[in-house]
Amino acid sequence: MKKGFYILVFAILTSISGIAQERLVWHTDVNKAIDIATKENKKMLLFFTGSDWCGWCIKLQKDVLKTADFEKWANDNVVLVELDFPKRTPQDETTRNQNRYLQQMFQVRGYPTVHFVNPEKNSEGKTNLTGLGSTGYVRGGAQKWLAVADDIIKKSI
Repeated sequence: MKKGFYILVFAILTSISGIAQERLVWHTDVNKAIDIATKENKKMLLFFTGSDWCGWCIKLQKDVLKTADFEKWANDNVVLVELDFPKRTPQDETTRNQNRYLQQMFQVRGYPTVHFVNPEKNSEGKTNLTGLGSTGYVRGGAQKWLAVADDIIKKSI
């Protein structure tokens, strides 16, 4: 009886934590993210990462990007885009090419790098990604990082 109770409690806790993690959506297709950001009138956060090899990227994820404070801030302010450059994790060619193109466009030379952009349609109907600023890992945890991010996106208003 006790074993069944513990299994039930574990299942409930696991499903609750799974729900919390599903609320934050990281897009890998920049065009879909642009459509969403334009529709919702939000800025975009482009996270250039080496998810399976970059220690500072993993630390940024743990200390900031996977926190409740970041989740609330991100849902209110930005559309999230992960631009990954893995060494061991397989990645389809379309995603790899898109990520390399954006890496060159924003002149990313190290990881982690986070660029904030504003997608804007021009007179020809094409979308420009207007750079607002960038950051990397900021010591001091989520609150310090979010203060830097707020400064960047609020300068554009």
